[in-house]
Order: sequence, then structure tokens, then C-alpha cells
Amino acid sequence: MADKVLVIGSGAREHVIATTLLAGPGVDRVWCAPGNPGMEPDGISLLQEDSSQPEKLIAAIRELGIDWVFVGPEAPLTAGLVDELQAAGIPAFGPTKAAARIEGSKGFAKDLMRRHGIPTADYAVFHDLETAKAYVRSHGAPVVIKADGLAAGKGVTVAADLDQAMQALDAIFIDHKFGQAGAQVVIEDQLVGQECSLMCFVRGERFWPMPLSQDHKPAYDGDRGPNTGGMGAYSPLPQFGPELTQKALDAIVAPTVRALAQEGSPFTGVLYTGLMVTDQGPQVIEFNARLGDPETEVVLPALTSDLGTAIRTLMEGGEPQFTWDSSHSRLGVVLAAQGYPGSPKTGVPVPLIAPESDLRAYYAGVSGSASTGLTSSSGRTALVVAQGDDLAQAARRVYDRLDGLSMPGLFYRHDIGHHGLEA
Repeated sequence: MADKVLVIGSGAREHVIATTLLAGPGVDRVWCAPGNPGMEPDGISLLQEDSSQPEKLIAAIRELGIDWVFVGPEAPLTAGLVDELQAAGIPAFGPTKAAARIEGSKGFAKDLMRRHGIPTADYAVFHDLETAKAYVRSHGAPVVIKADGLAAGKGVTVAADLDQAMQALDAIFIDHKFGQAGAQVVIEDQLVGQECSLMCFVRGERFWPMPLSQDHKPAYDGDRGPNTGGMGAYSPLPQFGPELTQKALDAIVAPTVRALAQEGSPFTGVLYTGLMVTDQGPQVIEFNARLGDPETEVVLPALTSDLGTAIRTLMEGGEPQFTWDSSHSRLGVVLAAQGYPGSPKTGVPVPLIAPESDLRAYYAGVSGSASTGLTSSSGRTALVVAQGDDLAQAARRVYDRLDGLSMPGLFYRHDIGHHGLEA
């Protein structure tokens, strides 16, 4: 009998998780809490329960007869939602609060890597402005300054000179730009190379890798402008062969999951490793305790096996099967409301793009309804992804579709995938 599943979250990542679950025989119904109205045309039910109120959520899960829960975003994971669900006897896919510290505290992650010899940039951790500034003055620039806690992908500044570094530290410690996430700051040496993302399904010391992907953080073409949560992504990466993935698995993923298990915080869920491919090999930029966004929207559609059955098997301690389509490329472009990542415009019309054989949209920050029209409710409103025989074809398909739409109040990058297309 097929499962009923609840996906926690509201974004395009949760949209693609839900549609991928529904595509296989292991799941016959999916709710998303809270979800968004752009999901409903795909047969996804919305559940208006707040994951920060576990008691109400658990009551709704029991009332609906939901079999298990997939926790999507970082905030409920680092707050311990998986622990709460498991204590109530509800199977939940995602790391415990202790294991999710690998994303919730960059200082924790860096210290773990230092203890276990996992390759990453040299760093120092600070709790006050003056000590941090003194370090930067003596160390010099460029440096990378990171708010320690969760900052929706926006808490990182690559400071090319001392002035930029001081401004970034002032924003964290004086302006409290990132709130409690900036109570501690990690200052790193800058790594030089090309970034990519390696995500793995994990249970304890076992892991099952996904295809490599690459996202684009800066808001504007040419990798200019402020950092965002991601403006687009593509997968696989023609510029990197399978040997890079194997090096990263051997030198980074395997020792990391082993370290978490050995130190009493075994990890079950998705471990996202943000890599910098340097002349010395892959090094860790960051870890996330969940699927990346927007990378998931171009990776999960390549899954040819049944996601629901695999996740249930993994949670039950069995041998899950994950198989991937290696004959196509996928490229996705984010439609963002003007003003993002600062103060995005709300109420901007967002097109409802019907799925096609080689193109579809996943929705995020939208309100309204599919019948009356969708409008922006936050910065990233949707991601439109196309499939092609190669990356160039996928890029042509998605940009031909987007360039043919009139979308006042929305913007998107026109050069997603440029590293792969130049390879």
C-alpha cells in the first residue's frame, strides 16, 4: 500500500520533492506544510500548520493518517523538529537537532573539519567586533566573513579589501543584520577555484551520492551584485568528471559522516557539501543539513527510481536504490521579484507555466491561486527548469521560454550555466 507523506516547507525545493515523491508508486498522496498555491495544480495538498508548533503539527499528521514526514528547510531541522516527530512515534527524514548543527553553526562545522582533517580553508572564530577587526587588520584581505548561524544563504561576504571586511563586520555586530545568527562570526581565508554542490542521501556512515550541480549566488549577470539564496542552477557539470566526485566522497563526505557518528550525532537525511575545486583538490566551503535550493530542482528530476520507496527503505535501515538519468542535462532559472535580495516587491504577477515535456516550473514565494492568478509574496517566486540532450540545449529551451514572457516586476539572470557552457 502506497504511503501518505507530509513535506515540511513552502519553496520550490519542497515543490520538486513533492512532485518526485508523487511520480513513483511508493507514495500516493503528498501534503506540504505550509506549501504555496503554485503547488496545487500538481495534486499537492496544502496543510496550514506551522512547523514551529510541533504539537499542532503532530495532531494534524495523526488525523490525516500520514505515514512519514520529509523535512525540507534548515530552520525546522536546526530547531529539532525531527527529534519532536520521532519522540511522537512519527518517522521523519532529516537530521536530528544535534546532527543539524553542521549547518546551524559554521563554527561547529569548521571545528569538526579541523579535528578530523577534512580539507577546508583556514579560519578563526570571533564573538566581538574589536577582536574580529584586529584579526582582519593583522591577517589582511581578501577574507571571507560568515555569520555563524542561519542567514538564508545571505550571511557571507567575500571581502576583497580591508574596507569591505570592516563594513561586513559592522553590519553583523553593530547593525545586527543577521540577528542572532551573527552573534558569532567565522573569518576564513578565501579559497580560489570553481564552486559546485555535492548532495548525498545519508544514514549513519552510509551515503548515496547525487549528481553534481552548480548554483549561482550573485543576483545579476556576470556574477555581480549581492549574494542571494541562489538565482539558478544546472546539472550535471560537463567541466568536472567522475574522479572529482570520488575525491570529494573519499576525502570529505566519508570522514564527515563518520566523524558525526563517532562524536555522538549520527546523521540521517541529506548532507549538502558546498565545494570549491582548487588546485589542491576539492575543499569544503560549507555544509548544509538538507537539500540545496535551487540545486534540488535540477537534480531530483534526474532520479529514475522511486524516491518514496528509497527514503522509507533508508529510514528503516535497508538498502535503498537510487538510479539517475545520465543522458540529459537540466538547467533552472529563478524568477525573482524586483528588490531581491533586499526588499522584494510583493503583489507582482507571477506567470503560471504549465508543464511541458521538457520544461516546467516549481513555485516558491507566491500567494493567490492557480485559478485567479499568482503574485509574489517574497523574493524568489519560481524556478523554471528545462531538460536537454546537453547543457546548451537545456539553456536554449529555458531562455527561449522566459524571454517570450512579459514579466514586469520580476527579473532573472541570463547566464545561468556559463561555467558549464564554457567547458
